[in-house]
Amino acid sequence: MIIGAGAGGLAAAIACASKGLDVVVLERAEGPGGKMRRVEAGGLEIDAGPTVFTMRWVFEDLLREAGHALTDGLVLEQAAVLARHAWAQGGTLDLFADEAASSAAIEAFAGAREAEGFRRMMTRARDIHATLAQPFMAAEQPGGSMELMRRLGFGGLPGLVRTAPMRTLWGALGDYFKDPRLRQLFARYATYVGASPLAAPATLMLVAWVEQAGVWRVQGGMRALANVLAEVARSLGVEFRYQTEVSRIETQAGRIAAVHLANGAALRCRQLVYNGDTAALGAGLLGPDLKPYFASECRRTRSLSAVTFCAAAKVTGLPLSHHNVFFGEDYPAEFKKIFEHGEIVDAPTVYVCAQNRSAAVAPEHSAADALAGSATASAATPAAIDPAGQAGTSEAGHPLDAEPLLLLINAPADGDGRPRSPATVDALRTNTLEMLARCGSDVEIVDETVTTPEGFSTLFPGRGGALYGAANHGPMASFARPGPQTPVQGLYLAGGSAHPGAGVPMATLSGRLAAARLIADRQSPGQRQVRIVVPDSALSRS
Repeated sequence: MIIGAGAGGLAAAIACASKGLDVVVLERAEGPGGKMRRVEAGGLEIDAGPTVFTMRWVFEDLLREAGHALTDGLVLEQAAVLARHAWAQGGTLDLFADEAASSAAIEAFAGAREAEGFRRMMTRARDIHATLAQPFMAAEQPGGSMELMRRLGFGGLPGLVRTAPMRTLWGALGDYFKDPRLRQLFARYATYVGASPLAAPATLMLVAWVEQAGVWRVQGGMRALANVLAEVARSLGVEFRYQTEVSRIETQAGRIAAVHLANGAALRCRQLVYNGDTAALGAGLLGPDLKPYFASECRRTRSLSAVTFCAAAKVTGLPLSHHNVFFGEDYPAEFKKIFEHGEIVDAPTVYVCAQNRSAAVAPEHSAADALAGSATASAATPAAIDPAGQAGTSEAGHPLDAEPLLLLINAPADGDGRPRSPATVDALRTNTLEMLARCGSDVEIVDETVTTPEGFSTLFPGRGGALYGAANHGPMASFARPGPQTPVQGLYLAGGSAHPGAGVPMATLSGRLAAARLIADRQSPGQRQVRIVVPDSALSRS
C-alpha cells in the first residue's frame, strides 16, 4: 500500500507493480501529482508547483524497467534557453543549454573574467555531480561523511574534497564571480531544495551541471508527467483511490498493521510506502503510533515555503522566456529576513514561469545566432525570444489576450501560525509587480489564484507549508534525511523529505529506492543495501 500519489508514490507504485506486487495508492486529492498540481485562473489551467523537468534519465529508467517509454505519452521539448534573468539594478542575461553559448553570453554581459569564472565553476559542478550521483544520490541510505568516503574508496577522496561540503554555496561562488549579479544567479540553486544560499553547502553547485545537461518543457505542464506516470501504473494493475484521506497509521509490535481512513474504514497491510512529509508523522498527524520514531523531524529547520500568484496576465516590456528570474538588489538580506525574522523583503526576487512560451531554438538557429540577444533584452533575437513576442501563444499557436503565469516569491514556512491578512497579500502583490516593472517587465493580472504558506500547509501538512522538507543547511544536512527503510518493520519512506531530497527527479528516485528496499525485504529480509544504477550518459555528456 502507498500513501500519496506524488512523484515518489507514483514511482514506488510503478516499480512495485512491475515486479508483480499488488499495489493500492491512497490519495486525498482528486488526482495524481502531489505538488505537481494545476489551478485555474481566468479560464486558464496553470502549473502551480514544480515547473523544471531535469534528470530525464530517472524517469526513462523507471519506465523502461516497467516495459514502457517516457515519450509514449509525453511530449518533451528541450530548452535552448535555460532561463532569462533580469536585475533591478540593471541588466538581463539568458543562460543556454549550450555551455559555450552561456559563456559567451556572460562575457558580453559582465566581461571575460566572469566568463572564465563561469567555465571554472561548471568544471567544478560537473565534478561534484560525477562524485555524488552514484554513491550518494542513488544509494539507499545517505549514511554520513565516513560512509560516503567508504563508498567512494581511496581513489574517490580527492573528488569528495572538491565537493567543498564545509563551505556555503554563497561563499564558494565568490571564488568564481566578482559581479554580484552572477553570484545571485547561481546562488539561486539553493532555493531548488528550499535552502538559503548563505547556509546551504557548496555541493549544490551541481545543480548548474544538471541544468546544463538538459532542461525540458513538458507539453501540458508538469501535471502531464504525473498523469502519464499514473496511467503507466494503472496499466500495471495499480489501484488508485482518490479523495481518500488517511486519518491514522496503526502499528502492532513495532510493525505496520493497518491504515485507517477518515471515513472509518480500516485497510490491513504489512508493507506501506509513506510518500509525505515525515514531520507529519512526528507531529502525530497520522496518529500516535509513529510519533516517537519521527519526532526529531519536527525540530529541524523548515525549508522555504512560497507565496504564488497563478495568474491570467498580460505582459508588456521585457519579453518572457519559459523560465524567468527577476532579482532584487540584496540577495543575502532576502534570506536573512525569511529564516531569521520570518518575513519577506519589500522588493523580493520573483520567479516567473510563462508556461505557454517556448524556450527552444529552432533547428536552423545555431547557438551563435542566439547569442546576439542573450545579454540585453532589446537585442534579443527570435532564437532567444518566443516569436509571438509579448503576448505569448497557446500550445496550439493561437495568440492570447492573457497568458498563464506562475509568479513565485520565497516565503517562511509559517503556515501553521497566524494567517496572513488580505492586506498583507495585497501589499506583496503590489511589491511583486513593482519589482517586475523595475526589471523591465510590466505584468497586468487579469485574474489569479493565490496560494500562501497557510494554503500549502493545508495541502501538504506537517511543516507549516515548507515545500522541501527540512532545510538543507550546513555540511551534514544532506546526511540527516531519513532513508527509505525505517525502524518500523514494513514502513518505507518516499518524497522530498526523505533521501535523496527535494525536487521531482529526487522524489522519483526516493520512490524507486523505497520500492527496491521493500522488494528486497520480501525476498530476503536484512539483504545488503539496494541502489539505483546511474547510467554513464547521466554522468557526462558527449
